[in-house]
Amino acid sequence: MRYLVISDIHANLAALEAVLEDAGPFDMIWCLGDVVGYGPDPNECVVRLREFDHVCVAGNHDWAALGKLDLEDFNPDARQANAWTQKQLTPTARAYLEALPLRIQREDFLLVHGSPREPIWEYVLDLGQAVVNFTQFDERICLVGHTHIPLGFVRDLVHQDYHVLVPPYPAPVALNSPQMRMILNPGSVGQPRDGDPRASYALLDTKAKTWELRRVEYPIEITQERMRAHDLPRRLIQRLEIGR
Repeated sequence: MRYLVISDIHANLAALEAVLEDAGPFDMIWCLGDVVGYGPDPNECVVRLREFDHVCVAGNHDWAALGKLDLEDFNPDARQANAWTQKQLTPTARAYLEALPLRIQREDFLLVHGSPREPIWEYVLDLGQAVVNFTQFDERICLVGHTHIPLGFVRDLVHQDYHVLVPPYPAPVALNSPQMRMILNPGSVGQPRDGDPRASYALLDTKAKTWELRRVEYPIEITQERMRAHDLPRRLIQRLEIGR
């Protein structure tokens, strides 16, 4: 099977469309949450995602849009954007987000938004956090989002060691060793934060046993224009073009 692995679309339809076009043929989408929030197209992104065979977990912004999290726990820009999103959601989009689970297990993979230890809020950004989280799941590979940064962590069961996979990778990462456990993050489709404004995603091939990170340009100005039209926070608009 060939899976398109995406995360943190954040209501950025232009970025999502670019990823779908760039990915080529795939069998199914695995989405790691935060379909909505920040961006101008929450309902449109839900509709587009539902056109494909897919599974998706809940993210913190998905919950915020439903009122499941206190908006005071978010920074002012995110708070304003989430308050706007709450008012925009159609009944169909709301029902879709309500039904999203916190965890999904497929084959030898666990899908969560934040971390296996705390699926909604925890960021896995460094090796110390990864080491702790390796004890929180039984599957060989855990796929996470939330950080908006493509990254990977490996536990070597033979040498009882850990190391970090920092992109860009020279080739697709091999997943065929049963002696390696991994936590892998495809980065963000709709709001990258690693200094590269291009949409980030991954292709997971379970037959070839590979994980391939990809980046694709999209018309950022279209998303920015739509955000201005809805009077969304200026900082959220500007950050799209610098990827921070």
